[in-house]
Amino acid sequence: MIETKGNIKKIAVIGGGTGSYTVLKGLKNYPVHLSAIVSMADDGGSTGKLRDEYGVLPPGDIRRCLVALSDSSDLMKKLFEYRFSHGSLEGHSFGNLFLTALKEITREDGLSIKEAGKILKIRGKVLPVTLGNIKLCAELEDGQLIIGETKIDIPRHNSKLKIKKIFLYPEVDSTKEVLDVISDADLIIIGPGDLYTSIIPNFLVRGVSEAVANSKARKVYICNLMTKNGETNNFKVTDFVTELEKYLGKEVIDTVIYNQGNYDEELLNSYELEKAYPVGMDKENFSKFDMNFISGDLTSAPVLIRHDSEKLAKFLLDGKLL
Repeated sequence: MIETKGNIKKIAVIGGGTGSYTVLKGLKNYPVHLSAIVSMADDGGSTGKLRDEYGVLPPGDIRRCLVALSDSSDLMKKLFEYRFSHGSLEGHSFGNLFLTALKEITREDGLSIKEAGKILKIRGKVLPVTLGNIKLCAELEDGQLIIGETKIDIPRHNSKLKIKKIFLYPEVDSTKEVLDVISDADLIIIGPGDLYTSIIPNFLVRGVSEAVANSKARKVYICNLMTKNGETNNFKVTDFVTELEKYLGKEVIDTVIYNQGNYDEELLNSYELEKAYPVGMDKENFSKFDMNFISGDLTSAPVLIRHDSEKLAKFLLDGKLL
């Protein structure tokens, strides 16, 4: 077990998708108590089909967080991530089907997730940010309304149009357990992840942004490495912060972590095909914000440009942020 510096005991990680998986996977190796608070806006692929057919909470991001925190065998983790490639189950992951079956047995989404956590022997807990059935909606700068997380994430509209605002339909409340975890945390980590489809949806749930603002925890935002076509075109570090503050509130974040390292040129060319580019470091604007901006070499990118779990965890817990 790796020892931590400082006085951190309870860490709440707020987000969804691959970003939360990366953070949790690294922090799991430290003697801290982890709680993953996960967005429930996903409605694509296997997750979307199971939502429509069985009325379950979106299982995809929950599954990733459970696997990230799992102390089970590698085979068990691979089983939960296994995705069927043909037949009537094509596109479904075993973990999504497992969570759906548990919901059918227990009749409660929250209970099914807790039971899955026991089976996977997770360190910490995984909490849906809400138990409500929601749709993520985006209003574009031309007034166009986009309904559904997948349609925002993979734009079928003109991806050059900026997102004016996003909201949930219907409006929903968070759970007492989520709000208590946020209130009791020593450190709150937000991100990394797609800004409009993984991060901000958590703060659209009633009670969450207020709980984060009122918490005495240190609040850290991990900025993305790359821009996202249709969401954060041409964004620089402070553009992410500015948008996040619209929903979380101003002067809530204490520290922003951003990557300062070089990427392989050939790898960047492959991202350019998806209209994704490195997030700009606009250091000249940092002084306009009442928060600390800290940089580091936090990536490991042999195939994909992603945060490195071990580097990121060490950076978060080495004492600089407390």
